[in-house]
Amino acid sequence: MGMSVTISVATGQDAEQIFRLQYLCFQSEAALYGNYRIDPLVQSLDSVRQEVTSDCVFVARLGDEVVGSVRGKITDDGTAAIGKLCVHPRLQGHGIGARLLRAAEAALAEERGATRFRLFTGHRSEGNLRLYRRSGYETVGRSRGTDGVEMIILEKQAGTYAATA
Repeated sequence: MGMSVTISVATGQDAEQIFRLQYLCFQSEAALYGNYRIDPLVQSLDSVRQEVTSDCVFVARLGDEVVGSVRGKITDDGTAAIGKLCVHPRLQGHGIGARLLRAAEAALAEERGATRFRLFTGHRSEGNLRLYRRSGYETVGRSRGTDGVEMIILEKQAGTYAATA
């Protein structure tokens, strides 16, 4: 019988696994844009450690292995910024990303008072856009990342959940 994937709050001990997983997962995004200098690929391990300590970070685990992660924090206007959602390539398409996203949203709303959620994804990232739209997010604008990639900005109000996942 196989193990189940569990979702939990990340600890400082998870930082290195999150760092390695992020590097693996964002290779396909970098290839999609022909840009291997995107933020998740150039972020330092120390920066990931700091985010795990200060932000709302969840991981998906398969046994002791971190196979997914997501981060969120409250911005100056009270909106929860959610980012760097990733799931190990061998486990994508099984609902783990949606579970991570829901866990982050719930914690950011209940524990940190978020009333709205905002996230960004590259304009060519169709799989990401499908997930976010199924999760109730709507496009509210576009911007260009510091790495030059055109990003779509999506938002939803806290408490807004899609009828189907």
